[in-house]
Amino acid sequence: MVRSLFVLAGLLFALSAGAHHGWSEYDSAKVLNVTGVIKEAGYEHPHGHVRLEAAGKTWLVVLAPPSRMENRGLATADLKPGTTVTVVGYPNRGKPEEMRAERITVNAKTIELR
Repeated sequence: MVRSLFVLAGLLFALSAGAHHGWSEYDSAKVLNVTGVIKEAGYEHPHGHVRLEAAGKTWLVVLAPPSRMENRGLATADLKPGTTVTVVGYPNRGKPEEMRAERITVNAKTIELR
């Protein structure tokens, strides 16, 4: 009985950790198309990110997990500061400076992130 409770508790913890943040906090009814210059980039778990300077605003752009970006052809070197990129994605409902990227175009190639 005790062992079963530990197994169940472990499963519940794993499920809650996997759902670290929901995509419902992004408004998929409002598509953004933003072109700008990368000021900072991170290629770490759970999601990569870039800080993108575009039209006088700095966006925090949430990307895909590193393994997905690598598998789809988006290398760390593609996200270096100073690079111009175009991101298509959705704004965060509560953080007006944040967006979730669906795709990114860099160095004349478009990578689907979702």
